[in-house]
Amino acid sequence: MSRPFVNWSGSLTFTPAGHAEPADEDEVRDLIVRARESGRTLRPVGSGHSSSPLVRTDGLLVSLDRMAGVIDKAGEFATVLGGTRLKALGEGLYDAGLAMDNLGDVDYQSIAGATATGTHGTGLGFGNLSTQVTGVRLVTGTGETLDISADQNAELLPAARLSLGVLGVVTQLTLGVQPRYELRRRAWCAPVEWTLDHLAELQHTNRNMDFYWYPRSDLTQVRTMNRADDAQDGQPWSTRQLLESGPAGELREIEVGPTHRTIPRHRELRFEEIEYMLPSDAFPACFAEVRRRILSRHRRTVGWRVLVRTIAGDDIWLSNAYGRPTTTIACLQNTSLPYEEYFRDMEAVFRRYGGRPHWGKKHWLTARELRPLLPRWDDFQEVRRRLDPDGVFLTPDLARLLEDA
Repeated sequence: MSRPFVNWSGSLTFTPAGHAEPADEDEVRDLIVRARESGRTLRPVGSGHSSSPLVRTDGLLVSLDRMAGVIDKAGEFATVLGGTRLKALGEGLYDAGLAMDNLGDVDYQSIAGATATGTHGTGLGFGNLSTQVTGVRLVTGTGETLDISADQNAELLPAARLSLGVLGVVTQLTLGVQPRYELRRRAWCAPVEWTLDHLAELQHTNRNMDFYWYPRSDLTQVRTMNRADDAQDGQPWSTRQLLESGPAGELREIEVGPTHRTIPRHRELRFEEIEYMLPSDAFPACFAEVRRRILSRHRRTVGWRVLVRTIAGDDIWLSNAYGRPTTTIACLQNTSLPYEEYFRDMEAVFRRYGGRPHWGKKHWLTARELRPLLPRWDDFQEVRRRLDPDGVFLTPDLARLLEDA
């Protein structure tokens, strides 16, 4: 009897027909071929951190937890198995004297799941995690194994780097890496007006910068990270100068350490989240409207905070930062509190300013609304149909997301 699947936040629960944990690529191929022959769907699943129903299936749910680890480290590149969790990946690279360029706030995810959904960190000079992918090895819906890189099947790389798991089961990824380094992490509280007034300086003079806005207090927490060996940390407008220029809180140096231990935060409190990626030039007006709506309509029921980050633009077909510098707004709500009315109201604002939803978080868009938002949408669909002609990876949820009605 199959066991129920429950995601990290508890909002997504379903019971697939079966579970499988293949130990190698041959077993992955056999599972796909059998699913294709039987007319059932198969969905790869990572850590279950996503709250959108990308993995929901009444067919076979396939975990790559047994296919994990760093298998090759050669100079500027590292090849890892798809089921490797980000925390273990960070440690494995660190032991080899290497590090990823950037990370998000969570290291619970698998590398294949994180890149397939556009997981991101923050910083004007950094794209989402999928921009660090230089090669993908996957087993397609026909059971064929494909190596995709700048040297092999290069035309597929813009689709395969961020694919929602609909092109095939990703068994290996090659990542661009660099020599390991340490970051200095700082944080302080400030009035929201101060943070918005100084936002451009903070973004341009720090390697990584983001902020939380707390609707109950109308205060922000500003967070910056810079390389510990950077003599120009925060220059020409240093963080300390900014603090001295206005009514901000006391500067706290939280920690100095390697990137994989400094960027991710441990999460005890679980939450639901909606996040939209906005053109950066639309952010000021959008955030102003979000703030007005939350203060006037939702303040009594909003239990937590709103997070603002930045992402560099890229050329990945399904990336929500495709073709434009991007600023993100994420609304977080404790799992013990209702979220749908609040999130739907915020989604209406985000859409008015050209926002694109994060693939792994709550949203209510279908293919009809998504297609105009992503210029290479049709190109991705052509690749998807080519690599999975029988829809082995296409569940009803994904059909609503990817196929026009």
